[in-house]
Amino acid sequence: MRPVRIALFIAALGAFQAQAGVFDDDEARRQIADAKAKAEARFDQQAKAQLDLAGQIQQQAEEISRLRGQIETLGYELETARKRQQDFYLDLDTRLRKFEAAATAAAPVAPDSAPSAKPANDPAKEGSEYEAALNQFKAGKYKEAAAGFGAYVQKYPDSSLAPNAQYWLGNAWYAQRDCKRAIEAQSVVTGKYADSAKAPDAWLAIATCQQELNNPTAAKRSLDTVIAKFPGTPAAEAARDRLKKK
Repeated sequence: MRPVRIALFIAALGAFQAQAGVFDDDEARRQIADAKAKAEARFDQQAKAQLDLAGQIQQQAEEISRLRGQIETLGYELETARKRQQDFYLDLDTRLRKFEAAATAAAPVAPDSAPSAKPANDPAKEGSEYEAALNQFKAGKYKEAAAGFGAYVQKYPDSSLAPNAQYWLGNAWYAQRDCKRAIEAQSVVTGKYADSAKAPDAWLAIATCQQELNNPTAAKRSLDTVIAKFPGTPAAEAARDRLKKK
């Protein structure tokens, strides 16, 4: 009888262990499934975050590209405006010089009452040398133009074209991005040739250089000087426009 009981106990124990094994497998599967679901959820969340970040990077890249395009456009427009202004002044300078030459040729020549202590300059030679320097400037050869205009004002300081040459000397230095020398040259126009037609434009050029040298106070003072000294001139109007934009 006893052996039968032992056999039944062993069978029951085996069935219990089998059932326990089934329960362990189900729990393991459930845990694996939960872990897999959590991993997939984290992956989805990370993927979404990466997509959002990629979208933000793309938007920033597009914004940078747009801003770069605007900067390039503004730079082109500024350079175009500067070129138009330069061409305008060159054309105006040429017209005024021709008018002055015609007026000089038409003026009556007074007889000499006494020998002159200083020989008169040759207007044709002066004009030729001035024209040569101006052509260098027109061709974009600013270094050569600066040398030509500098030599001209040294050689012909009392010439009717001296204020113009001094003004273009300042512009030639500015074109080489040497604002210090440009201001020095234009200051001669506003000082020595203060009554010339180039004086108000020289003040404007000085203000431009002062602004580029991060000296807005001095630039404003120069613009105010244009308005005060030369009211009703195009230079004064340009100075007012600049002050409004500040």
